[in-house]
Order: sequence, then structure tokens, then C-alpha cells
Amino acid sequence: MEKPATEVIKGDGWGRFPDDLEYHSGFGNHFESEVIAGSLPRGQNSPLICPFGLYAEQISGTSFTSPRKLSQRSWFYRIKPSVTHEPFWPREPSHKKLVSEFDGSNTVANPTQLRWKPVDIPDSPTDFIDGLYTICGAGSSFLRHGFAIHMYIANKSMDNCAFCNADGDFLVVPQQGRLWITTECGRLQVSPGEIIVLPQGFRFVVDLPDGPSRGYVAEVFGTHFQLPDLGPIGANGLAASRDFLAPTAWFEDCPRPGFTIIQKFGGELFNARQDFSPFNVVAWHGNYVPYKYDLSKFCPYNTVLIDHGDPSINTVLTAPTDKPGVALLDFVIFPPRWLVAEHTFRPPYYHRNCMSEFMGLIYGGYEAKADGFLPGGASLHSCMTPHGPDTKTYEATVARGNEAGPHKITDTMAFMFESCLMPRTCPWALDSHFRDLDYYQCWIGLKSHFSHDKTDVKSNDLQNGNKSG
Repeated sequence: MEKPATEVIKGDGWGRFPDDLEYHSGFGNHFESEVIAGSLPRGQNSPLICPFGLYAEQISGTSFTSPRKLSQRSWFYRIKPSVTHEPFWPREPSHKKLVSEFDGSNTVANPTQLRWKPVDIPDSPTDFIDGLYTICGAGSSFLRHGFAIHMYIANKSMDNCAFCNADGDFLVVPQQGRLWITTECGRLQVSPGEIIVLPQGFRFVVDLPDGPSRGYVAEVFGTHFQLPDLGPIGANGLAASRDFLAPTAWFEDCPRPGFTIIQKFGGELFNARQDFSPFNVVAWHGNYVPYKYDLSKFCPYNTVLIDHGDPSINTVLTAPTDKPGVALLDFVIFPPRWLVAEHTFRPPYYHRNCMSEFMGLIYGGYEAKADGFLPGGASLHSCMTPHGPDTKTYEATVARGNEAGPHKITDTMAFMFESCLMPRTCPWALDSHFRDLDYYQCWIGLKSHFSHDKTDVKSNDLQNGNKSG
């Protein structure tokens, strides 16, 4: 059998990725890919005998009876089926900082504005799995409704193991260090400034070609990410479908003694051993696939006369609820762009929101926080908790007056995970020495600029029909 050329590095990463990885283009497309010509069956999904003696295996991301426009599934044609492994058993030592059931037993309700400084990369060997920890979330993976927000810090590639998340989809936002990610559909390289979505149930390996890595992860239960509707914007703008990239088929066929599948199930980790690589898919077709997106390709829209647009205009992906216009989780970015509004306070306005907002910074600075919000850091402003520009940003903006002229925000990429659910925060996040306990101080300096005299008050009283004794 013809096999692709690969170079596997034992004990230090899955393998070397070529600089010219090929991808399929398009969001939600039905792709087909094969490494060996003729390995993809034609005319049916599950023939009695598949080409080259492969096994047919389906992976379903939605129920069989979902409406066709929502249905997601793919067919794999693999050397051995994924069922060929030993029973799962709880992973030891257990992972203490992953949560997928959010209640009073394991998380805390806290309406305070929260901010964290960037977390240091650990000194001890830590891969993506061991370096993954939950910050906050809501709902339940068992009830198939909710979300979790994690962060990761890692300095070591995954070795002779693969990760599988049975709870939900991962949206990974690298902040430091590239990720080489091998999946059952093929390989993807993801750099800071790009994102990757790893759908529920896919097995994958994370390698670190640049060494230490850090980033953010949003996880959604019971739904999948989709492109937002454009409404009055029209047919174009924001994230274009063609800029989303899915992998092409790649496989390896060699013994892997003691290879471990690590499955996340209800927030707990379980191990199962097998003697072969899970990345033995020679061909596949379907629309349930991992994909990546380069945030620099986002086409932002903005106000061109007055006022500050709502951040929803910068939505890249949304995980919807059954209620129209209400998201379980939106992924929103704040990219480089021009600010041109006249007679307008251009930074984000002061706000209390029925949604909850978790923010991160990939690089550069953020327009509403002159100090303290750093790349690799994060903030959480929960439901109806007031937030907005810090004192320094407000005073500097007002001082420029109405003659500020057009201004371009450059060299920055901030983002927001926004949810209709009220998050509960993990105790280790609240107790972390990376938490900025002085965050509230950034607003304390806001002073009253109110100015009036008694004539103004009397005039207003007369206009409103009020009498004073």
C-alpha cells in the first residue's frame, strides 16, 4: 500500500509539519479528501468492502434527524476503526482544574469586575492537556447546554497520546507560540492571530514547534459555532466563508505501542490504550471537520459619522440558542481599524449588559484600557456588572476634543467571549496570585465633570412645570 512520507519524532512531538500545508477552503462546506487515489468510495458511504481494505466509520456532530441545513457529519475510511482500544479508566493523577458542571459545589458566583495578569509558563514539563484549566462557565455538559472558558499554558508537545473532548467544541485562541495540531481529518498549523475550532469528539494532538505556548479556549455544550447573519450589512463583510480552512487528509500507518486516548467526559479525564495511531484515516468526506481562521482577514464595519457601534458588529463566530438573536457564546474581535466618528466618545461606552463578557488580548493594547490589560491576560464582566474605559482612557479621549480627526487603531488584536448565561467562577481563578486585585482602581479616579448654576436649574424647573418653595 502506498503511504505518505512522514517524519515522526519519538518522544518530542508528533512530527514535522511542512511549510506548505494544503487546506480546503470554505465554512460549512461538504469536503472530500483522500491521500491515495481511489481510497474514497464512490456512490455510497459504507460499501461491503471499502477500497484498499479500509474500514468505514461515521462521526456525527448532530442528531440523525436534525434538519438538513443543520446536519453535521463526516465519513472516515481508516486502516483500523477507532473502537479498537481497551476500556476507559479514570486518568491518574486526576485533573483538578477542569469543570463542565457549574454549580455551588465547585464554582462561585461573583459579580465583581475581575481581571487577571498573564500566567507564567510552568517550569515543569506540561503539555496542552495538563496545562488546560477552567476560569469560568455556566450550564452542564451532561444537559447539553452551557459553556466553559479555559486557558492553557504549555511547554511540551503531547507524547504518544491524543486528546478527545466528548463534552463540546473547543475554540482555541493561541496567544503565544504556534500550535501544530494533528487531527483525524489532517494537520493544521495555527499561529497567534489565528483561531482553530476542534469539534466535539475529534481526536487530536497538539505539538509546540516554538516551545512555550499560552492561550485561551472557549467550549460550548450542545451546539456548534456558525457564521453570524449579516442582516442590513448585506451579502459581504465580517468573516468571509472562503477564509476558513479545513485540513486535507493525512495518515500514518505504523505501530504505536501503549498509545493513549485521553477522553474528556463530563469534565473528567479517562484513558484508554491502543497499539496504533488514531490518525490512520486515508480518506474522508463530510462537513463535520476541524477548521481554522486568520483573524487578520476579518472585514470590520464601523460607524462613519456619530456614536460608537455595538461590539456585536465584530462577531466572527456565534454559537446560537433557540431564541433568535441570543447567543450561547459569541466570539467577537477588536482588530485594527479606523475611528472616524465626529462629536463622539470613540472608545467603548460605559455599559451594563444582560450578557456576560470575558475578554482576552492576543497582542498590542486595548483601546478602552490604557494600563493593566496585557497580552495573555483576561477580564470578566458578568451580567449587569458595570464596566467601560478606565480613567486614563476617558480623560485622554475628552482632552483631544472634537478635532481629533480620523485615527487608526493599529498593532492590536483583542477579543471577547460573550454569553447570555451567567458564569460562575472557579475558586483557583479567584484565588490566583495572577488576579489583579486592584482592577477596580482603574475607575476610582473618574471624577464628576458636572457643571451648572442656579439659573440653569430654575429655567429647567419652569420648563418642566416644577415649583420650588
